[in-house]
Amino acid sequence: MILYHGSTMAVDKPRLIMPNRTLDFGIGFYTTENYAQAVEFADVVMKRRKQNMQYVSAYDFDMDKAMAELEILHFNEPNEDWFDFVCQNRKDTYTGKAYDVAVGAVANDKVYATIGLYESGILSKEQAIKSFKINPLFDQIVLKTQAALNLLIFREAFDPREASK
Repeated sequence: MILYHGSTMAVDKPRLIMPNRTLDFGIGFYTTENYAQAVEFADVVMKRRKQNMQYVSAYDFDMDKAMAELEILHFNEPNEDWFDFVCQNRKDTYTGKAYDVAVGAVANDKVYATIGLYESGILSKEQAIKSFKINPLFDQIVLKTQAALNLLIFREAFDPREASK
């Protein structure tokens, strides 16, 4: 499978680094199968960092080998388990099983707002989860260990603004 990563730099040698904020699936190298999503994320990162460069890096990833050799957490939909996992990672309180790869929906800005409403007691967990199923969510494949990163083979990196011309 081909995976994409959007950033302000080409990432030919992905590494696990401590993020400057808590993320949906915790520490890891965040990728997606959705090219348009990677382009959008590269643009968001560029604006957040107040830079003028954006790149999409593309990789080959052997998911069959990963499934045979690694511990993979896979959420088929934004359900209660996904919701709990995202909330715990965002609060940096997850103490469950360690995984090499986590796959599931991205908690976009609407999801963050919904999580806030849930945490403040305005929405029940059931109401929050129901709202996720109404809004389209993109996918993310997070490589959480070096063993997972070892299955990632760099293909190319490019400025998507140049690629679309």
